[in-house]
Amino acid sequence: MATKIRLARAGSKKRPFYRIVVADVRAPRDGRFIERVGSYNPLLAKDSAERVVLNVERIQHWLEKGAQPTDRVLRFLDAAGLAKREARNNPNKAKPGQKAQERVEEKAAAAADKAEALKAAEEEAKAAAAEAAEAEAAPAEEEAKAE
Repeated sequence: MATKIRLARAGSKKRPFYRIVVADVRAPRDGRFIERVGSYNPLLAKDSAERVVLNVERIQHWLEKGAQPTDRVLRFLDAAGLAKREARNNPNKAKPGQKAQERVEEKAAAAADKAEALKAAEEEAKAAAAEAAEAEAAPAEEEAKAE
């Protein structure tokens, strides 16, 4: 029989409390279990001793028999020094989805077009200012020659 060491939820609505149990993998989350081996109260402070309570002897017994802890329980066991949990790395998890990436690309393209338009407008304004300066300087030169 395949067994898991997992959490079974207890407690009332919005007041979670979990039992750490050994159960058959086919049993429902809060249903039938073989043995209760600890508890977890997430409402307590992280440094509280009663936040995670483990029956170390029984957990070691079940681990020797081949019971597989879930990821959350494995975190508790790693903190207690009973099992080693390898750090996981999923670099794709933080990436936005395809549609979000398309929206970012569209925004970047629109910003580039806007920057180009502003640059072109600045160049036209500089050219117009230079022409106006030349136009003002030309009559002044003609007056100076005339005198």
